[in-house]
Amino acid sequence: MSDLVSNTIVTQLELREVPRVYQVPGESFLGLLDALHDSHIELVTARHEGGAGFMAVAEARLTGRAGVVAVTRGPGAANASIAIHTAYQDCTPLVVFVGLISTHVRDLESFQEFDLKAWFGSTAKAVFILDTPETAAERVARAFEIAESGRPGPVVVGLPEEVLVERAAGVLPVRQTERPAVIFAPESVSAAIEAIDAAERPVFVVGGDAWNSDSAAVLRRIAEHAAIPVVSDFRSHDAFPHDSAAWVGSLGFGRNEGASEAYGAADLVCYLGTVRRDVLSDEYTLGGGEDCTIVVSADADLLGHEGQVSVQFVADPGDWLTSLTELRAATPARLERLHRTRQAYLDWSTPAAERSGEDAWRGSVFGELQRQLPNDAIIAVGAGNYVIGALRYLHHQQPRTFIGPRNGAMGMGVPAAVAASLVHPDRTVVALAGDGCFGMNGQELATLQATNGRAIVIVIDNAGFGTIHSHQERHFPGRPSGTSLTNPDYAMLARAHGLEAHDISDIADFGPALESALAAERSTLLWVRIDPVPTAPASPALDAQTSEVTV
Repeated sequence: MSDLVSNTIVTQLELREVPRVYQVPGESFLGLLDALHDSHIELVTARHEGGAGFMAVAEARLTGRAGVVAVTRGPGAANASIAIHTAYQDCTPLVVFVGLISTHVRDLESFQEFDLKAWFGSTAKAVFILDTPETAAERVARAFEIAESGRPGPVVVGLPEEVLVERAAGVLPVRQTERPAVIFAPESVSAAIEAIDAAERPVFVVGGDAWNSDSAAVLRRIAEHAAIPVVSDFRSHDAFPHDSAAWVGSLGFGRNEGASEAYGAADLVCYLGTVRRDVLSDEYTLGGGEDCTIVVSADADLLGHEGQVSVQFVADPGDWLTSLTELRAATPARLERLHRTRQAYLDWSTPAAERSGEDAWRGSVFGELQRQLPNDAIIAVGAGNYVIGALRYLHHQQPRTFIGPRNGAMGMGVPAAVAASLVHPDRTVVALAGDGCFGMNGQELATLQATNGRAIVIVIDNAGFGTIHSHQERHFPGRPSGTSLTNPDYAMLARAHGLEAHDISDIADFGPALESALAAERSTLLWVRIDPVPTAPASPALDAQTSEVTV
């Protein structure tokens, strides 16, 4: 490659073995697009910058490496902001390249001009603008280093249009983010072991994206040996195998009482890869009264933590767990407590035929998914009431099999499935979306087809924003307002994109349709129609058919 800034950026991406860049093209970064033309890096073109950003976030969740997305200035950057916010709150490494106006028209309210640092300074770990060609290579390498180190998160890199085609200095050797060997002070480890041994009601809280099969296996051995229940942070429940006798469920929205008891009544809490955040603690009202709090996290600042810290280890949880040797075996009291909370989880997470209403369709749909999906299937979701079924009834046996926004962002399911089908083309990928959630980024079905991806997309259609309607019923009962939806024929929409589709109005038909989708060679959409949310009382409206006012 020549020594243009754009080619320097691509060289750095290649040296870091970045497999693909997700993007929506813009004239502000034509130089970068041209440099990628001759690269082996796959360029994935999405239909919306929010979708492209979610794809990059999903790739990071699945690989542990920073996802990469490129968008244009102004409107493009605004559209991508949802992914930046998600990556920041979810502690997910992400590098965002944003094309900018040329420097000679800066500060003149030029076409699509905006202040990159003002926009993203509070929702990114760092914001760089490559104004100086000579430092381009170093800045790009630094962006990845920051995104992947400590508390992972997004880094935004601005690319002035004319700088991309200027000459740059030679490419610096890439600085990979290698985790240094961690040596724990023996006295600190001993103090932690003694505290855990002395506790009557200890609990492990897992979270974050640093988990793999090895670290999960180490924690499983420790927790089962010492009869210590394991719970997870919100939407981090795939970090620990659910078939372990120590697993009692996840905290946060839709939790079960076994998990609530294990955490809320603990006299020692050991956070592994997470902290006492607002969602897992019911806005800091659950837990916090323990005698000892151990926090193991790569984030030295413990951003989001509220409450005491008795002992802190700035480390990857997997590294720290290997130092926990010679914990005492389980006591009868601990075994009884673990058995009780585990049974509460099992009762709660097993669909029962006699359940009715919301639980009836959830149990049927997610019960079938649990029965038919392979253990290594990847589940991708956005946000909404439908996710409660996934959290409750789908059991994960290995890390990195669930992708969901911990900040509650809607619209992630389909874009995340696109990324999952590219990262793991040999595995089953399922995207779950409510009708409201699907409407945010359902257009990325086109990207799924364009990349030859294969996924099963399940749209749960209740003709409304169900979560917000539930909140309305609690705060303003019987007064639904602004939460009903008029939806298209999703099966027809899917077929128009080249997918197979099943229209399911009888829940009994879901199992056979899922079986057909799993056997299909191409992507399939399952449109599951359930009872709609109540609509607002009739109000005068213009009838498009008759042009008359109806009441």
